[in-house]
Amino acid sequence: MRAGVRSRESRRLLLEAGAEEFAQTGFYQTKVSSIAARAGLTQPDFYIHFESKEQLYEELVESFGTLVNDTVQSMKIGPDLSEAEILRRGQVFLEAIFRVLSNNPAITRVGFYQATDSVRIKAEMAEHIKKHLLAAQRWGSCREELDPELTAECMIGLIERLTLTKLLPGRESPSVLAKQARNLLYHGMLGSEE
Repeated sequence: MRAGVRSRESRRLLLEAGAEEFAQTGFYQTKVSSIAARAGLTQPDFYIHFESKEQLYEELVESFGTLVNDTVQSMKIGPDLSEAEILRRGQVFLEAIFRVLSNNPAITRVGFYQATDSVRIKAEMAEHIKKHLLAAQRWGSCREELDPELTAECMIGLIERLTLTKLLPGRESPSVLAKQARNLLYHGMLGSEE
């Protein structure tokens, strides 16, 4: 294996091991030696790639935030969509978010729940959702009386709680959670009026 490939692989292993260690024991209890050991490397190997556990942690949180917010920003809506298409896109959007959160449970635990920056990450997510809701209101695809900021915050709360209680423990799949969340968000809790 070439040195550059080996170096990239070592860095990847350290990031994965760091996410696992931080998720299990928290930032303060995690030691560089435990990260290196979990990665199958030495402490000197760790310091080739990172100045400190703080730097590794910050990189994990930043990459998590970027990934989640890129997913939220990829939500596509437009004028003149049928109700069926709006529901389909809502399902696709929610499933994409749940899938990103389930792909690496350790980094999700760190970036979405433990990190101080998790508040900022969720606030950015809510802001993107709010912008989409405002656009949907302009196009007549969303009820005008809804408060887009409150609705976006409710969506983040729903995603956050379902991820913690259903997704990360493996009790539900991203597609099942997306369908249930979409039905709640788009149809509400009451039966249809006759």
